[in-house]
Amino acid sequence: MDLWWLSAFVLLGAVTGLVAGLFGIGGGGLMVPVLTLLFAANTFPDNHLVHLALGTSMAAIVPTAIASLRAHHGHKAVLWPVVARLAPGVLLGTFAATFLASSLSSEPLAIFFSVFMAYVALQMILNRKPKPSRQLPSTPALIATGTGIGGVSALVAIGGGTLTVPFLTWCNVRLPVAIGTSAAVGLPIALAGAVGYVVNGWGAPGLPGYTLGYVYWPAVLAIASTSYFTAPVGARLAHRLPVAWLKRLFAVLLVGLSLEMLRTVL
Repeated sequence: MDLWWLSAFVLLGAVTGLVAGLFGIGGGGLMVPVLTLLFAANTFPDNHLVHLALGTSMAAIVPTAIASLRAHHGHKAVLWPVVARLAPGVLLGTFAATFLASSLSSEPLAIFFSVFMAYVALQMILNRKPKPSRQLPSTPALIATGTGIGGVSALVAIGGGTLTVPFLTWCNVRLPVAIGTSAAVGLPIALAGAVGYVVNGWGAPGLPGYTLGYVYWPAVLAIASTSYFTAPVGARLAHRLPVAWLKRLFAVLLVGLSLEMLRTVL
């Protein structure tokens, strides 16, 4: 991998971390389409493009999730009992969904990703927040919820914030605590997703060098080298910038990137 590609991954990590801190969302929505385009330009095998983008994104989210988790824990904004009750389902759903993703070709994965990102973008543009209407459910129900969150997260390589935060606020959890708890839930999602994509891609024919399963490690290390440090910067900027308008602009960018990824794959 030459210096140009390394620089592209480093820049992607810097932007991803900044966006994750600024908007409180995982970086997969940005990383997956950009990685797909970069991998395609680097002549990676067409049939593995989206799988490699998903697996690499999941692995790269791990250090960003750790940085975010530490920051929110320092502000006492993590409901650890809730994390413990969601985690078993999250781990199961995320790991199991990587088997489903690996059994699909790049085309349906790209379509599902684009449709889901369109939904996320619409929510960001409308800036709708669910009205609190109930309390947190029982442990079995939380495990089931975690399974669903983990499953969808693995299929689109997100940290789960776009699903976890609305669920928790709907259950009368204050928004700052919902965001902090979601950040903590994002770590097992990223870990289980990364391991799942490694296992499912193990021995797949035609993979490029420096991969372990569907994880391309040069990209992971380059992205992580900057995202870990820019995520806290984004979190600080969130208190100074007009985040509502920036969210709408970012939503348009997400849709554009997803459509371009779809065009590349199809």
